[in-house]
Amino acid sequence: MEINFEYDNVAASERLEEMVAKKINKLLDKYDFIVRADVFFVKENTSDPEKGKICKIRLSVPGPRLFAEASHKNFEASIAETIDELDRQLRKRKEKMAHK
Repeated sequence: MEINFEYDNVAASERLEEMVAKKINKLLDKYDFIVRADVFFVKENTSDPEKGKICKIRLSVPGPRLFAEASHKNFEASIAETIDELDRQLRKRKEKMAHK
């Protein structure tokens, strides 16, 4: 499976890429139908100190693509929330695929 990373107003980070790759690979262990992942890191200027570091992930799977994003004060929290949301979406997609 291919993982693409894009950065917007953020310096490229090997540590963040490794963290995301590890979490996506865990999803891949549970859901073997994931074809590709596009990961976007965005730093947004905001007056809220609890937000601004955004992680967006788009997964290519059979059927419509899945997408989730989260904004927190650090990328680690944003990544964790985004992965949790994708896990829920993947679980629903797998259930639908099993019933067909």
